[in-house]
Amino acid sequence: MASSAAFFDLDKTIIAKSSTLAFGRSFYQGGLINRRAVLRSAFAQFVFAASGADEDQMDRMRKYLTAMCTGWDVQQIRDIVNETLHQIIDPLVYNEAVELIVEHKAAGRDVVIISSSGDEVVRPIGEMVGADHVIATRMVVREGRYTGEIEYYAYGRHKADGLRELAAERGYDLADSYAYSDSITDVPMLEAVGHPYVVNADKALRKVAAERQWPALTFTNAVPLRERLASLKAPQPATSAVVAAGAAGLAALLWYGHSRRSNRA
Repeated sequence: MASSAAFFDLDKTIIAKSSTLAFGRSFYQGGLINRRAVLRSAFAQFVFAASGADEDQMDRMRKYLTAMCTGWDVQQIRDIVNETLHQIIDPLVYNEAVELIVEHKAAGRDVVIISSSGDEVVRPIGEMVGADHVIATRMVVREGRYTGEIEYYAYGRHKADGLRELAAERGYDLADSYAYSDSITDVPMLEAVGHPYVVNADKALRKVAAERQWPALTFTNAVPLRERLASLKAPQPATSAVVAAGAAGLAALLWYGHSRRSNRA
């Protein structure tokens, strides 16, 4: 069991857009939303990308999305996400984030994605990039459909609460753990670990990071993840047991991180 972890926000930290809004067109094609909702999602995506989302914007977005998804069939959402995941999210993954994930796993840390987007969206993305655990917003479900109520909202201080709960469950030393985020609303999460980093930070978070001397990173190189993994060499026979033990993409990441560390040595 890993003794520490690296906690990653998802939107604008691992991927270049809002993970939930990115699926707007797919939900439209699945008959879940109308064209007006698609256009509204596209506009919200533009605002999010241009300036980040502050607390008021996130609250309005939460109310809009929960009202919109009330009554949706949960399995249909999962099917749509799984069918279109690589087409929509794959090109949005930051290469710099992939490298960080590789390095943390090579160092023996668990990688955890913690996002205010819904679990049905975040979990498949987490599997795609090789995360060990996912903390995400969970909606109340009755008879296979969303009620519009929120069971757990992974946002603000609730993110930090979820982080600490998982750390207690898994035995992580938070003083030796890392966290990465772009948003001022994630300051509680960043404060919870010994090694906080800001990534593509909004104006308010840049100010806090400067005051507290938190390292600042800029991710710009969004590349198709499958192409990124295909560029990696095949592992040597000695590592074949590791490859067989996990999913192919995750095994490739682990091998690559090990190779990078060996080369540095």
